[in-house]
Amino acid sequence: MMAQTLHLAMASVSVSSRLNKAIHEHYMSLPQGDLCQVTYIWIDGSGEGLRNKTRTLDREPQGIEDIPEWNFDGSSTDQAEGSNSDMYLIPVAMFRDPFTLESNKLVLCEVLKYNRLPAESNLRSGCKKVMEEVKLYIPCFGMEQEYTLLGMDGRPYGWPQNGFPGPQGPYYCGVGADHAFGRDIMECHYKACLYSGVKICGTNAEVMPSQFEFQVGLCEGIEMGDHLWMARFLLHRVCEDFGVVATLDPKPMKGNWNGAGCHTNVSTKEMREEGGLQYIEQAIERLSKRHAHHISVYDPHGGQDNIRRLTGRHETSSIHDFCFGVANRGASIRIPRQVAQEGKGYFEDRRPSANCDPYAVTGAIARTCLLEMEEEEEEEEST
Repeated sequence: MMAQTLHLAMASVSVSSRLNKAIHEHYMSLPQGDLCQVTYIWIDGSGEGLRNKTRTLDREPQGIEDIPEWNFDGSSTDQAEGSNSDMYLIPVAMFRDPFTLESNKLVLCEVLKYNRLPAESNLRSGCKKVMEEVKLYIPCFGMEQEYTLLGMDGRPYGWPQNGFPGPQGPYYCGVGADHAFGRDIMECHYKACLYSGVKICGTNAEVMPSQFEFQVGLCEGIEMGDHLWMARFLLHRVCEDFGVVATLDPKPMKGNWNGAGCHTNVSTKEMREEGGLQYIEQAIERLSKRHAHHISVYDPHGGQDNIRRLTGRHETSSIHDFCFGVANRGASIRIPRQVAQEGKGYFEDRRPSANCDPYAVTGAIARTCLLEMEEEEEEEEST
């Protein structure tokens, strides 16, 4: 019985996490002179997975322009055929490396195909075009990334092997060994983000045990997607050190358990100023007319992931209906109570799934709320 228990416990963490970290620390502390390690990070063909590889530069880059383009084998990431496999890595955002320290960098990259057109999973390119068109509105975003910790056995981390924890209630922002499963991981991820320069602004335990959330923002325009993707990389990398897995599955556990979303807070310069509530209401009206379109881009599989989560229960709206309300967490769009009282601020789109592409989400919101508004005004002027 004891041997079986030990086997189950070991199955909950990865083999590599049990290596001697003191030995690892010895090598990490060795000086590297003026040389700099740069880790290139990109989104693979699934639109959800992240890949990375590292090269040495002769000196520390001072800006993104100092980091050269690179390439990789797209046939091994579901992004190209083996007969034409080279893909381009185009550096777009640079961060400090919290794992190897010194002057080393993490670099988020766009992926281009052999003809230098964006790869199918490269949604940043289209988002950037939209953000350039609406930049005079100064659109700002904050995204609340929920995630669930799993053991290597696929069970939520810390859950009983042959049963379930107590029902939801005490876990949200909870404290104590019986309420918080994996706080060490959450705190290490927070510190890694702060060190790297990711605009993380908070974190908390969520409603389902082993589920957490971190918030990134405020970010203007394309910066939102860049910082959230890097925060996700850091999350997966920190979890690797602990030997557990972070899943962004929008409904990791069937039954009476909360799912995982990526609530998106949105504002423009006009919304943030006096009388901004009217512009918030106008944006919500435009979003109501394109509900089906937004559902189709709010998860990587055209709504098929979100349909498991947006049931109208567990603090969600129904995927089939659009609704909004003040302080209503069961609505598609929530207007925070403070915003309603002050008459200005932001609104929260609660529909995006945890595994959404932030470029797709922010690009769709900006297009619907701002570009289509301009098109409507142009049509009115022409008539």
